[in-house]
Amino acid sequence: MSLDDHAEELASDLGVDKEEVKADLENLVEYSVPVEEAKQSLRRKYGDSGGGSSGPSKVDIADVTTEDSSVTVTGKVLTVGKRSIRYQGNEQVIHEGEIADESGKISYTAWEDFGLSAGDTITAGNAGVREWEGDPELNLGESTNVAFEEDIEVSYPAGGDSDLEALEPGDRGINLEVEVVEVETKTIDGRDGETEIKSGVLADESARLPFTDWEARPEVAEGAAMRLEDVYVREFRGVPSVNLSEFTSVAPLDRELAISDTGTRMTVSEAVGTGGAYDVEIVGNIVAVRDGSGLIERCPECGRVIQNGQCRSHGGVDGQDDLRVKAILDDGTGTVTAILDDERTAEVYGGDVDDAKAQARDAMDKEVVADTIRERIVGHEYRVRGNLSVDDYGANLEVSEFEVSSDPPAERAESLLAEVAE
Repeated sequence: MSLDDHAEELASDLGVDKEEVKADLENLVEYSVPVEEAKQSLRRKYGDSGGGSSGPSKVDIADVTTEDSSVTVTGKVLTVGKRSIRYQGNEQVIHEGEIADESGKISYTAWEDFGLSAGDTITAGNAGVREWEGDPELNLGESTNVAFEEDIEVSYPAGGDSDLEALEPGDRGINLEVEVVEVETKTIDGRDGETEIKSGVLADESARLPFTDWEARPEVAEGAAMRLEDVYVREFRGVPSVNLSEFTSVAPLDRELAISDTGTRMTVSEAVGTGGAYDVEIVGNIVAVRDGSGLIERCPECGRVIQNGQCRSHGGVDGQDDLRVKAILDDGTGTVTAILDDERTAEVYGGDVDDAKAQARDAMDKEVVADTIRERIVGHEYRVRGNLSVDDYGANLEVSEFEVSSDPPAERAESLLAEVAE
């Protein structure tokens, strides 16, 4: 049934103007409110609370699917975040987080302030369901009834306190105790014009992650140890990224954090299993150097590697010479493609772009540069540090450090044997 058909049905049932109902319906559906929930909301608005339905049935949270239009659930509020969004040209504050019962947990967005706090047990009646990044999410709107209940026990902690290692894209209402290890101020083209923000890297005892402070707070400075309350997490280049909104509170931390100068040591299988990891270290052997390594050409417009003077986005261009290595790293648990930028490629090659061009010109073949690199690194063990992303095409590690490994082989063998035994 089309949106026009839904509007005509509603107008007929309610005895109101179809165009007015259609405009209201379009506004709700435009922001991913499920059609059935939107229709029930409009029935309430126009005075028909019945709507020919007995209302949604009560279900366990684990049984909520994206096929549901609306449900009634009882659960404990785990986190409550607050954020401002742009909706239909206006600023609107939403509340968001997670709710859990004995069966599982689910994210929610509340379009009204229901007075929720972490630890509350509620029944959300007639909560809409929408798909968010492939999973169901509850939508608590004007047609939702929220009742506070007696406390229930769930297997998830309430309150939002977390460490960086445990964060996942989509987390909201999270509290962290971290140190700012890198920060820079940028001016971006925001939704209200040019906006100043801060971005960089946060660290705690468990991990490091990138962050963005959309308010560019002066207290978010390099070396500052802070408690952050009410941050949300997005995915940035395949890894979780911490976001500070206008509602995030920032306070000095009254304890020191034991921050490591090294990345988080992982095996390839562990790193790939995370779906994306920031600042990890992997020790393994370089078993091959892939095509597209050595002396390459990039598009001057977008920086993509070009083939035969052709960019996928900008067509025929005059390429700019550059250096790159795409090396296959194998640690016995799996493989990743380690991508070295021009600076690190120059280090393993032993020369810069001009040297590579001269070698290619003398040999009348660009491939000699990649061959030289292969001779120097294939078959050797390296400690590789960087940011890992995983997609449909495999796992890639954007390299920040690339050094010959100093790990004793016997210790590594014992560690791998112990892992296999488990």
